Amino acid sequence: QFVSRQLQSEWSGSLYMNVSYQLLSGSQPTTQRFLAVGISSVRRQKDQYLVATLQSVFSQSSEEEREQMVVVVLIADFDEQWRRFITEEIQKNFPSELERRQLLLIHVPKKYYPPLTGLKRNYNDPSDRVTFRSKQNVDYSYLIHYSAALGQYYLQLEDDVHCAKNFLSKIQKHVKDQNSKKTTWATLEFSSLGYIGKLYKSADLPALARFLFLFYKEMPCDWLLSRFRDLLTQTQPIIFRPSLFQHMGTLSSFRGTYNHLKDKDFEETYSNPEASVFTNMTVYQKHFAHLSWTAGDDFFWALPPANGDHLTIVLKNPALFTEILVETGNGGKDILKSAEVEIGKDAINTSKEEKSCKVFVSVGKMEKGKFEMQGLDKVHSFNASCLRIRVTAGQLDWIIVKKIRVSTKPESSTL
Repeated sequence: QFVSRQLQSEWSGSLYMNVSYQLLSGSQPTTQRFLAVGISSVRRQKDQYLVATLQSVFSQSSEEEREQMVVVVLIADFDEQWRRFITEEIQKNFPSELERRQLLLIHVPKKYYPPLTGLKRNYNDPSDRVTFRSKQNVDYSYLIHYSAALGQYYLQLEDDVHCAKNFLSKIQKHVKDQNSKKTTWATLEFSSLGYIGKLYKSADLPALARFLFLFYKEMPCDWLLSRFRDLLTQTQPIIFRPSLFQHMGTLSSFRGTYNHLKDKDFEETYSNPEASVFTNMTVYQKHFAHLSWTAGDDFFWALPPANGDHLTIVLKNPALFTEILVETGNGGKDILKSAEVEIGKDAINTSKEEKSCKVFVSVGKMEKGKFEMQGLDKVHSFNASCLRIRVTAGQLDWIIVKKIRVSTKPESSTL
């Protein structure tokens, strides 16, 4: 089944692209969704990640979130036998998503591609590398062109990524925040790696698709995308942390070479329990203590602490701590040099505005500005109400508490 795609938008008159798509499986949604997710995939020499990527996209989304998105996979390999194989694999693993119009597979025949060999070797790349990245630009161009009318926004992923829990709802929140601020943006970035987690407005997609097509042989796609952002007058990248997408592949689709890129800001399922955060340290500007506990790219920043100063988290509901991670400093500076990490029980009011716990137990010391412990419940099996970082020696340097992340089990009746 082949479909022609002509974009209906303010751009379509001048940016029409003459291309037909083969619909391999699935059906287009009957109404526009909030998000169209685009993934382009080719056969790799060894490992294949596409099915695992799709499993992550859907398993990390609630039913409500799935109804708000459609995933478009461009099977961009010219090997017909492999296309049939991967299509059958996806049909076997995602029958419900295909039936509900949440997933569809497309292909563009080779005859619609421009020349991919004998191209000029910009940046002294070898000829096969130039062919690979040039074809990739055309793949993305066709994928974006097809997806333009399917969602209010478009998210580009690669075929070897892992998603954070409820990524769609988090994207919605950030989009709403940017729009309420009337920020000029062409691209919002939810991963710092390559062409992963990049979000666009559907109105800009026809221009982006044509831009990638026109300059397909000039440079890699992520370089072209930064130039497209500049052309739409977004002068600086807008990157959100924690990252919502992580590169999981180890074998590149180019030559099967090893690729160990990881996004250090990715947090898969981070969701600290509800709590109040208190400190007696002097806060710098608006870098409040609670920012170390909540998701985001901000942090707690304080003037030099004294011996006995504290940062105390009081949980709304007592819970059994299983893991604790505390990271301080930024780029090797503003590290908390000497502190004890403690958990406490029996929450009390210490003043009209602050709470703490009656009893605290040490679980370890900060080492080089960091504390990390797993299996905490095997050592301290009581339901805790507090987590406290207590300074054990004053210092001249300011401190940044970058993040505090915990895993807990619900309160049990066995103490």
